[in-house]
Amino acid sequence: MSGPLNGLRVFDLTRILAGPSCTQILGDLGADVIKIERPGAGDDTRKFAPPFLPDGDGNPTGESAYFSCANRNKRSITLDLTQAEGVEIALRLIEKSDVLAENFKTGGLAKYGLGYDQIKDRFPSLVYCSVTGFGHTGPYAARPGYDVLIQGMGGFMSTTGDPDGDPQKAGIPISDLIAGMYAAVAINAALRHREVTGEGQHIDIGMLDTTAAILSIQGANFLATDKNPPRLGNAHPNIVPYQSFPTADGDIILAVGNDGQFQRFCKVADCEQLAADPEYATNDKRVENRDALIALLRPIIAAKPSAFWLDELEKNNVSCGPINRLDQVFSDPQFNARGMNLEMDHPATGSRPVRMVASPLKMSGTPVDYRYAPPTLGQHTDEVLRNLLNMDNDEITGLRAKGIV
Repeated sequence: MSGPLNGLRVFDLTRILAGPSCTQILGDLGADVIKIERPGAGDDTRKFAPPFLPDGDGNPTGESAYFSCANRNKRSITLDLTQAEGVEIALRLIEKSDVLAENFKTGGLAKYGLGYDQIKDRFPSLVYCSVTGFGHTGPYAARPGYDVLIQGMGGFMSTTGDPDGDPQKAGIPISDLIAGMYAAVAINAALRHREVTGEGQHIDIGMLDTTAAILSIQGANFLATDKNPPRLGNAHPNIVPYQSFPTADGDIILAVGNDGQFQRFCKVADCEQLAADPEYATNDKRVENRDALIALLRPIIAAKPSAFWLDELEKNNVSCGPINRLDQVFSDPQFNARGMNLEMDHPATGSRPVRMVASPLKMSGTPVDYRYAPPTLGQHTDEVLRNLLNMDNDEITGLRAKGIV
């Protein structure tokens, strides 16, 4: 292992997406992530299919593609926490861990004796990270949290979609993913605090909080004006023109970030009178007169093909780009030059590696480390129990007979 978290161990009680995306980041950075799953069932996302990962003949394997997106670099063990012996094994593994990550509903682990307040004195240096929909405090603390629910409640959907259409969620589960990213950042900060003081702590990540945190400029605009921002489709609330436009044969993104770019765009588009017009010459006036300007630009851009705009605008240092389908993204030379296409051998897919998006973290001294493909259910149970708890075959066989693992 070469990652910066090499030697760190994570006891991973997360499932679905928010928590697993956090622990996958830690695993990519070198942590030994022990994923705890229910015997016979496992993480719910194992059943979020089709599609399934294909084997060497292109046949579905029964391993969901969904599960593979957030469970790389983890070792899976099965453990029944409803049995006292299962809880005791969990405590023994926690004793050998630096981090406990979980995304049970608020108070959900307390019934097993594994809540933070129940174990913090026994493990004073443990970093314990909880990811829930609404956090562990406040009037909504007991509610379950789902991505689309949080996108709606957190204001994200109110800013997303066509002006005359319905509110829209993102095409990806952004509330889950951003909660996982914030959790990974917080865990690393808590580990640094522990390095200095020896003290662990509880991290309380609420998806509603993290979704509100990424409202960013839209949140700032509201707080400055007390006005709810309108939905703008693909347009930008503070920069114009900064959106998608149809061309003669497709669509492009035009992202004019300053007045100089607008002048150069107008020269390429043969509409320099717009750059000289005081109604459009500066960004604040373009924002103020957004509708009129966009109405003028649409027929100009629609008159020529995408290749013309992409080539000529790039030559003139005006920000623009295509709207790629996923097949175009994964075959893009920049994407490939950055090593973002990852393939790993998988026990269920045989001769056909599982394809994944690699970690975007590029570190010169401690690069990310790919050790384990997304595991099959309980793939590493025997290995972990033998190596970490020194159990022999008879003990493991006995646990399996009782349904504890």
